[in-house]
Amino acid sequence: MVLTHNAIDFNDSEIAFRNKSNAELRQAHLLFKVMNNAGLVKTGKHLLNLAFAIRFPVNGIIRNTIYKHFVGGTSIEDCARTIEKLAARNVGAILDFAVEGEERDELFDATCAEVIRTVEFAQHNKNVPFSAFKITGIGRFDLLAKVSEGAALTDEETAEYRRVYDRVESIFKRGYELGVPVLIDAEHTWIQPVLDDLVMEMMAKYNQEKAIVQNTYQMYRHDAIERLKQHHREALAGGFKFGLKIVRGAYMELERARAAEMGYPSPIQPDKPATDHDFDEIIRYFVDNIDTINFMVATHNENSSQLLAQLIDERGLPHNHPHIYFSQLYGMSDHLTFNLAEKGYNVVKYVPYGEVKTMMPYLFRRAEENTSVKGQSSRELRLIEKEIKRRGGLAKR
Repeated sequence: MVLTHNAIDFNDSEIAFRNKSNAELRQAHLLFKVMNNAGLVKTGKHLLNLAFAIRFPVNGIIRNTIYKHFVGGTSIEDCARTIEKLAARNVGAILDFAVEGEERDELFDATCAEVIRTVEFAQHNKNVPFSAFKITGIGRFDLLAKVSEGAALTDEETAEYRRVYDRVESIFKRGYELGVPVLIDAEHTWIQPVLDDLVMEMMAKYNQEKAIVQNTYQMYRHDAIERLKQHHREALAGGFKFGLKIVRGAYMELERARAAEMGYPSPIQPDKPATDHDFDEIIRYFVDNIDTINFMVATHNENSSQLLAQLIDERGLPHNHPHIYFSQLYGMSDHLTFNLAEKGYNVVKYVPYGEVKTMMPYLFRRAEENTSVKGQSSRELRLIEKEIKRRGGLAKR
C-alpha cells in the first residue's frame, strides 16, 4: 500500500520495547527463538502433556517463561500489575478468562460468574474498557451445533439450551447495568448461527443507548462482509447500536478439513490475499459508517493497522474517536500496540488469565502460530534483535 507522510513507523523498536528491561528482552528473545522452531514446539507440547499426566512439577518453569509472556496472571486481581503497566503506556486491557472445552453445567456456571466479575471489575477501572467471553466457555459445543443446524432437541437439551441462553443474557445484562461493553468471540462456522441469532436479539434489547453487546466476525469466511452488512442493516432498521470486532480467523485448517470430510463447500476464503482484501474492505466500510458502528480491529497485520490509522487521519477524525479501537494479544505485536498508542489512538490488549494448566491450550496455540518462518515469530524476533542491537547488544544491564 502507498504510505502517506503521516504513516506510523511500526519498526520503532525503542517505543515497542520501552517498558522491557534488558533481562526481559533477553528472555523474550530466547522464547521466540524456541517458538520459531516447529520441531521444538511439537516436541515440547508432547512433553508438557506427558508432564501434566504424570504430575511432574513443570508449573514453575512454564509460569516463568511462556506463561509470563502471554498471560496477565492467574486471577483478575493478579492482572492488576499488567493492567497498570499497559495503562502507563496509554493502552487498555480486556480481561479474558480463557477457559474452554468444558462439558459440565457447574463449570459453565462458574465461568459465567467469573465473566460477570470481569464486567464488574471493568466498571471500576477506566483502563479496562471492555469485557469479553466465549460462548463455548458457558455452553456445550455439541448442543450449540445442534441448535445451529435446526435439529430437534430433546426436553433435556431444550432445558440445557435455556440455561446457556440465560448465562449469555446475564453477562450482557450486567454489562448493560454497568455501562461496560461486552465482546463475544467468534466460533466455528457450524455453531456460529446460534451465536449470531442470540447476539442480534441481545443487541436489540440492550443496545438502545450504547453498543454494550458486541459480536466478532472472522474475515477469513467468504460470507463475512455480507453477513456483517446484513447485521448492520438490521441494527439500523431496529434502531439499536451496532458494535463488533473483526479478526482474520482462528480455525482455518479445521474448517477446511471438516468441509472436505462432510462434502460441503469450504466456508473459508480461497487464500490469504482474499482474506486480506475483505479485512481491509470492511475497515473502509466501518469508517464510512462511523456514526452507526462501534468497531474494534483486532489484528497483528501492519498494513491493516496502517490503513485504519490513515483513514482516521484522512477523514479528520480524532485519533481517540470513541467508536474506534485497535487490538492485539498480550505478548505479541508490541510494535503495533505501543506505536499506535504513542500517536494517541485507542488501543487495547487482550489479556488472558487463568491457572497455568487451564491456560495450556491457549499457550500451545500461541506457540504453534509463532512457528512459521514467514509468520509472527520471525517478525517479533527481528524487532527484538533490532532493539537488542540498539541497546548496544545488551552489554549493559
